Amino acid sequence: MERRVVITGMGTVNPLGRTVPVFWEALCAGRSGIDLIRQFDPSEFKVRIAGEVKEFDPAAELGAKAAQRLDRFSQFALVSALQAVAESGIDFSQEDPYRCGVVLGCGIGGLNEFEEGHARYAQGGARKVSPFIIPKMMPNAAPATLSIHFGLGGASTAVASACASSADAVGEAFRAIRGGYADVMLTGGAEAPITPVGLSGFMAARSLSTRNEDPAAASRPFDRDRDGFVLSEGAGVVVLEELERAKKRGAVIYAELLGSASTSDAHHITAPHPDGIGAARAVEEALRDARLRPEDVDYVNAHATSTGLGDIAETRALKRAFGPHAYRLAVSSIKSMTGHLCGASGAVELIATALALHHGVIPPTLNLENPDPECDLDYVPREAHQSPIRRAVSTSFGFGGHNGCLVVGKLE
Repeated sequence: MERRVVITGMGTVNPLGRTVPVFWEALCAGRSGIDLIRQFDPSEFKVRIAGEVKEFDPAAELGAKAAQRLDRFSQFALVSALQAVAESGIDFSQEDPYRCGVVLGCGIGGLNEFEEGHARYAQGGARKVSPFIIPKMMPNAAPATLSIHFGLGGASTAVASACASSADAVGEAFRAIRGGYADVMLTGGAEAPITPVGLSGFMAARSLSTRNEDPAAASRPFDRDRDGFVLSEGAGVVVLEELERAKKRGAVIYAELLGSASTSDAHHITAPHPDGIGAARAVEEALRDARLRPEDVDYVNAHATSTGLGDIAETRALKRAFGPHAYRLAVSSIKSMTGHLCGASGAVELIATALALHHGVIPPTLNLENPDPECDLDYVPREAHQSPIRRAVSTSFGFGGHNGCLVVGKLE
């Protein structure tokens, strides 16, 4: 018999806030976390805006020594995990460590450390390169850090599938508990891509919005005047737990994870399939995994990055997967407020989706003023809606044609 899996703790640092309550309040208020870049001087760049985590002091959060040994993306992951574990009330010292594990997604890894290490090498050769460069750069540094910090002896795994990374990571953690291989999993994702090279790379790919004069209006999913996504950073970590043990210890349950699926477009290294075939299949398989019909779903937290190709492809995918019910769904994109957290986006959006279920409030799609004629669903424009939603889907798609889908519901 398959075991049921629930979310009992959540933590995040992202452009809208450094805790879950602050993040949720900003989402419901329809505030943007996008602004001019402060981490370095962007004056020579065509793109000068991003979604940065504001006033983040890793030394104050983690201690100076621990912070120094972690790249920014791992710092985000550990701070988020500390929040999630504290909220869940789990004492890992009282748990079987081999029944607890970590699966985190990251699309890029320690880009800050890579750039700093290269600069040191360029200035002084090999002897100037830090012995910490590889442990800080590697994408598995974040799950390893959580495993070490909390003493978790179960699986400790990094998932790298571009912007679907953390959705795929949550799916792996979900299956570990459902299948009986684990009882508790920390899962989600982290990313810190706002560096000169990171910005330059996405800029060269012509992926980013150049609306520097009005940062808050730059990310505009489904809007006719969108001109690209906004690069962002942060992390989201959730505690997944087997239902009966969560009930037994009196945990607060935010939502039940019902299903997950991953597919590939097998089409192009950066562009989505124009008809959204692979994305639709991911949604269909996730619903099948959850034993739900399309009409059982009330809300879709869309990947919707604010790119010309992506938003149309996702709209087509939702129509393909949900049929006529697509026009009865509420669909919104919180990237209109957070920007695109790349490998961390799916985790942060899962948190938003779970909170939407928990509170009965659907966060809006900001800046949707002139809808693209090919994007004709209900995207909850500009203002949050109160709605007693019971089941929801969160989609995540990434360069390389990766498609991930998670299905969550209120506990019944």
